[in-house]
Amino acid sequence: MTDTILDAGADMRRRIKAIFIGSIGNLIEYYDIYAYSAFSLYFAKSFFPEGDEIAQQLNSAVLFAVGFLARPFGGWLFGNLADRKGRRLALTLSVVMMSFGSLMIAACPTYASIGIGAPAILALARIIQGLSLGGEYGSSATYLSEVADQKHRGFYSSFQYVTLIGGQVSAIALLLLLQQVLLTGDELRAWGWRIPFIVGAVLSVVGAVMRRNLHETEQFLKSGAAEKKENSLRTMLRYPKEVLLVLGLTMGGTAAFYTFTTYMQKFMKLSVKLTDLQSTWVTLGSLVFALILQPIYGSISDKVGRKPLLVAFGVMGTICTVPLLSTLHDAKGPWECLLLVSAAWAIVSGYTSINAVVKAELFPAEVRATGVAVPYAIGVSIFGGSAESIALWFKSNGHESYFYYYISGLVFLSLIIYATMRDTKHASRIG
Repeated sequence: MTDTILDAGADMRRRIKAIFIGSIGNLIEYYDIYAYSAFSLYFAKSFFPEGDEIAQQLNSAVLFAVGFLARPFGGWLFGNLADRKGRRLALTLSVVMMSFGSLMIAACPTYASIGIGAPAILALARIIQGLSLGGEYGSSATYLSEVADQKHRGFYSSFQYVTLIGGQVSAIALLLLLQQVLLTGDELRAWGWRIPFIVGAVLSVVGAVMRRNLHETEQFLKSGAAEKKENSLRTMLRYPKEVLLVLGLTMGGTAAFYTFTTYMQKFMKLSVKLTDLQSTWVTLGSLVFALILQPIYGSISDKVGRKPLLVAFGVMGTICTVPLLSTLHDAKGPWECLLLVSAAWAIVSGYTSINAVVKAELFPAEVRATGVAVPYAIGVSIFGGSAESIALWFKSNGHESYFYYYISGLVFLSLIIYATMRDTKHASRIG
């Protein structure tokens, strides 16, 4: 009896350690991505000197979206690696690649120094980061879902978005530190914006070292995938229904997610007219609230199933997105903004907290990383990475409210998928 208890305790500690290390690398990778968005308010002029502030931010957002175009290729590259050689190797290499992309941005000369070469280097760095992130999502979603026990899979896999949001919290916290304590606004615009990318490059190396010690999942070892010759992308195409489901699941959720993360800081400054400091504090407060919600919602899905949470997000997102964004546009101060963005997160978390495990539960082990990564990356490239640039394009053309209806429409299309799909908790292929 004592041995059984000790074995159970050791197994729990092993799972928690694996989830922590797998998640911390995820946090570092997403910190690097969100550092670009958070600090673009300061570095956009260095790369795009022509035009007004909205035009500069639009150019910066377009390059942010360019990185997402590389994500499907990264999903295929690292997904195939994870399905053939193991989750650990793919997770380690993806974070190494992210370090290289961040270092390129940190060292990139400005437009004044090398002209058009500056945004070209920035675009290349974003492509490298996109390849890395395309591999990170599928590999980490698969790893966290497989390493969790069946009864708590929703809770444990929710830590993918805990750390994903934590990456943005870290980027915003560093921005606040630089804004309020260490640098002036002029110093941030002149050279201080390079600091977060240097930090990101160093952290990525640390994450790679930590991930070298991850144990491989039993699901992968039992699948015998390492001995199979067939490319996992070809194997994935044997599951067309599941691939289309991942695309449909992703569409509305990722558009809403990027609206209330990467775009929200710019929205509050350019549209609500908060100060730099106010918009940063509101963004940070709402993200901390979102971070807390993820494991709560994940635990709920372990009790009631995944489908009820997805349907709740779909219904509330369809109904509430337009009035929430419209009211936020006319908000009178930072506290009202914080309340409204937090309300949005109470809705969006119905998707973010469980989307990783839902997708992982759709596929067998030998194709799981690729099956999650590739269609998700396509969906997030089309609907997520483009959200900020589409919003700014509508704004620059005097039709900002059209974006609210665009997001609401995407959520409604995903709601159709949520309402008609099976509940993966009760039909999981993870076992």
